[in-house]
Amino acid sequence: MSEVFVSVGRRKTSVARARVAKGSGKIMVNDKPLSDYCYTDQLANLAMRPLVATSLAADVDADINVKGGGPVGQAGAISHALARALEKMDASLRAVLKKEGLMTRDPRAKERKKSGQPGARKRFQFSKR
Repeated sequence: MSEVFVSVGRRKTSVARARVAKGSGKIMVNDKPLSDYCYTDQLANLAMRPLVATSLAADVDADINVKGGGPVGQAGAISHALARALEKMDASLRAVLKKEGLMTRDPRAKERKKSGQPGARKRFQFSKR
C-alpha cells in the first residue's frame, strides 16, 4: 500500500475530504465513481481540474467524501481538496496548481439576509406618502 495523502477542500457550504494515493486513476466520490456523482461533463471537468493540470489523472487514485451545499459547490470543494492533496504528495506541483488558481479557497459565499428587508440587498418598496 502506497502512502496516502489526506486534505480538505471547501467551496460555499460544501466540504470535501480527499484521500489521494498513487494508483491507476480510480476516482470515487461518496462511494460512487466520479462520472456518476458529477452527473454533467461540466461538473466532472471542474472536479478533475487539478488532475488534468498536473497530468496525473491516470496515475493517482482518490477516495473523496463530500457533504453540504449543491452540485457546483461540491465540485469546487472536490477540486480544492484534490489540489491540496496533490501538493502534499509532490511539492513541485504547487507552481502549476497555483498558476491555474486551484490552491486558493474561493471565499465567495451567499450573503446573509438583513433584518428590515426581504433579502441580503433588496429593500421593501419605499412609499413617500
